Amino acid sequence: MPGSLLDPDFLKDLFQPFATISVRAMFGGQGIMREGLMFALVDDGVIYLKSDAETDGHFAAEGLELFVYETKAGKQMPMNYRRMPEACFDDEDSVRRWAGYAWSAALRAAARKPAAKKKRAKSE
Repeated sequence: MPGSLLDPDFLKDLFQPFATISVRAMFGGQGIMREGLMFALVDDGVIYLKSDAETDGHFAAEGLELFVYETKAGKQMPMNYRRMPEACFDDEDSVRRWAGYAWSAALRAAARKPAAKKKRAKSE
């Protein structure tokens, strides 16, 4: 798919068998969110799904490469996202399965983040 961005309506239709999603422009690409949590991204027209130690084996078994971006300084930075399998474009069960892996990885990552500090109410 040419171009760096994918049509948000296309992405919503693609992931519809899995969940209602939203799409947000991010860092020259797009973030794909469910319930405000990013579980996939689009870079240069390619969809990548969130992965982690629990799901990497599924992605590696399919030969799905890791997302790597280049910093302004030219450094290669791998991220915990893997290319989405081509089968997801034609098969709703594949979308549910692979997006489910990504969603579970995103939930685990969110659970590991420290809770945001609550602002203290100012006494008057």
